[in-house]
This record gives sequence, structure tokens and C-alpha cells, in this order.
Amino acid sequence: MSSVLYDAQGPRAKRRNVVFTAVFVVVVLALLWWVYTTLDEKGQLDWAKWQMFFTSDEPWSTYIWPGLQNTLKAAALSMVIALPLGAVLGIARLSDHAWVRIPVAIVVEFFRSIPVLVLMIFGLALFAEYTDVSSDDRPLYAVVTGLVLYNASVLAEIVRAGILALPKGQAEGAMAIGLRKGQSMRLILLPQAVTTMLPAIVSQLVVILKDTALGGAVLTFPELLASANTMSGYYGANVIASFTVVAVIYIALNFSLTTFASWLERRLRRAKKSTGAVLSADDVETADAGTVGKV
Repeated sequence: MSSVLYDAQGPRAKRRNVVFTAVFVVVVLALLWWVYTTLDEKGQLDWAKWQMFFTSDEPWSTYIWPGLQNTLKAAALSMVIALPLGAVLGIARLSDHAWVRIPVAIVVEFFRSIPVLVLMIFGLALFAEYTDVSSDDRPLYAVVTGLVLYNASVLAEIVRAGILALPKGQAEGAMAIGLRKGQSMRLILLPQAVTTMLPAIVSQLVVILKDTALGGAVLTFPELLASANTMSGYYGANVIASFTVVAVIYIALNFSLTTFASWLERRLRRAKKSTGAVLSADDVETADAGTVGKV
């Protein structure tokens, strides 16, 4: 039986795939066994190196929890600022006015082409030279500045691509019932594009969360990864245990974020399918003005 995308496999192809799968599983198991035995020989799996995470509150209260707080603070500030800024820049790139569209395109392409670490370093120098921000707060400001400038530019392209991916009939239908371009964008195009853009937006939010570690590596920002490095040096010779715990925390955070996004996407899709009301131009004008006028 054939599929639309490919022909059904014959007996020989099925046997070959089974052999390839078995060889791959054996190689992966062998690699995992080699990693386990190597760590065991070096003493990295000894209970003494992991005991502090299960029997003492000191690693969590002194290092992990403060570092996690700083990571979440920097990521949350960056997301809250970058999301609306990226949406505004993305919509501005679709403007009919060249004096709006061209400068915004230059700004977006400029910051999108610069590595986020360079933007963080630039932000640190900027706050140190031209502001009164204390030396303790400068790393946080620099990290947030770099993340916002870079990710807002990327999110702007995501928003622009999501709107352009909609069928042209959506905008044409909005114009046919008398909606202005701003009303069409707010009431017709953006609500439909959000569902399409959501996976890419969530991926970028995960990038923001992980890129906070750059501030700890270069700008001495005391985020989670930097705190784990300090913790491993304090307790001595337990680097793998410390960074394994931090990796598990990062995985849990990113998994929670993607799970919430998946739930939100399903909810938006169900809500879009369940709404069947059609607004007339007069209804839209009334909703837009917030008052009921006489026809």
C-alpha cells in the first residue's frame, strides 16, 4: 500500500531498517555504558559527591535558589519587554508608509545580526559610562538589554512572517466590510496569526531563558549556571554533580514553558473553531469606539 508521500516498504527494506535500528540501539547503549564506567572509575558517581543535594539545605539556599531567582528575573524582564516590542516592530515592518517601514527594517536587521553576547557587553559598558546604575545592578541591566534588543528583533520577524503567511483573502475580506488597516490587523489578522506563530515564539522564549547564562559566563551576573560553578568550587571536585543538577533544573523550566505553550495553543485552536459570530462594519466601529451610536 502506497502513501501520498512515499511508497510502502518492501520486505527487504523492512529487514534493512530493523538491522539499522538494532545497530543504532546497540551503539547508543555501548556509549552510555562507556560514559557510566568512565564516571564510575573517576569517582564521580560516589555518594559523597551527591549527598549534599539530598541531605543538606545549604547548596540550595546559598547557591542554587539565589541563582535560579536571578535567572528567572532576567528572563522574565526580557520576555515582558521583548514580546510587545517585537510585535510592534513586526507590525511596523508591514506598514504602507516607507518612512516607518524602512527605518524599522534597518533596526531589526541590525540587532538581529549582532551576537547577543556582544550586545550584553555593549550594554554593560554603556551603563557603566553614561548612567548611575550601581555596579551590583549593571550585570542584570546589561543582560536584559542584550536579550531584549536581540530577541525583539527575532520576534519581529516571527510576527511579520506569521501575518504574511495568512491567506490574502483575510485582509481583502476585512477591507470589503469597511475595516481600516489598523482594525483589520487587530481584529482579523493578529488573532489568527498568533496560533501559527506560537511554536516559534515559545522557541524564542526558551532561547531567552538559556541565554541568561551568557551573563554569568562573561559579565559576572550571578545566575544559575554561575552559581553552580561557584558551588562546585566551594565543595570541591564535584563539578559534574553540580552541573547535572543545574541541567535538570533547566530542563524542567524549559519543559514547563513548552508544556504551557502547547496547552495554550490547543485552547486557542478550540476557541477559534467554536466562534462563529460575524461582525458587520457597524459592529466593529461600535466596538472600536467603545460607545453605541445611532445609525
